[in-house]
Amino acid sequence: MKKATAAVAPERLKNKQYEEELRKLQAKLCHLQDWVKNKGLRVVIVFEGRDAAGKGGTIKALTERVSPRVFRVVALPAPSDREKNQLFFQRYFQHFPAKGEIVIFDRSWYNRAGVEYVMGFCTKAEHDRFLELCPQIENYIVSGGVQLIKIWLEVSDAEQKRRFEARIEDPLRQWKLSDMDLPSRSRWFEYSRARDMMLKATDTRHAPWFILRSDDKRRARLNCIAHILNLIPYKKVPHQPVKLLHRSMEGAYDDQGSLKGRKFVPERY
Repeated sequence: MKKATAAVAPERLKNKQYEEELRKLQAKLCHLQDWVKNKGLRVVIVFEGRDAAGKGGTIKALTERVSPRVFRVVALPAPSDREKNQLFFQRYFQHFPAKGEIVIFDRSWYNRAGVEYVMGFCTKAEHDRFLELCPQIENYIVSGGVQLIKIWLEVSDAEQKRRFEARIEDPLRQWKLSDMDLPSRSRWFEYSRARDMMLKATDTRHAPWFILRSDDKRRARLNCIAHILNLIPYKKVPHQPVKLLHRSMEGAYDDQGSLKGRKFVPERY
């Protein structure tokens, strides 16, 4: 009887291949953007995951070639004193999309299921109440005509450790280390259990979770964009051909000469 062999992870994607595939997908995102505007769709995309799983880079790849007026990114800071006394979901609902918008939450109400619960920022009763109510509230959101897409980025223990060490050593990345990041290393299994409780309670038919493996950031970004494009059926919206208008010479003057004596940015490069 043959022994089962462990699955071998694919070779990390080379940058040239990544850039080529990313450009193709981003062109499709532009078509999706037109479709969302044309049809007045309302979409919410929730990005959650372990610390250093690559949420920021994935969101950047998703949004860097589209309009921020259609693809809006919401990354809320810690709640203010006033927000702490509101209904829990209230601070998130005010950022929900109008027709023709896609709102991307870089972390969301699921903070309560993760960092708030593990780090003791909420009580066990508040955590239990959240897990009980969240599927009901998300059902209300979806039944109201909002498409809700939830993506969990999962990075391995070894890769998370490598990324944290890289941030510590690189001054250009140290800003990414928050007060909550380093404790997440020592509490790996606590976060794992919190994740499992969250998935068990909130992975529903009307608002399922999609797990995105992100040890290879490039593959993860491509897989994520392709998946979102697949979840939102769209067609190319026809456009009138664009023609550059001829520049009129009426009222012509030395417009560059008129800038003499003004302060210019020094050309150091």
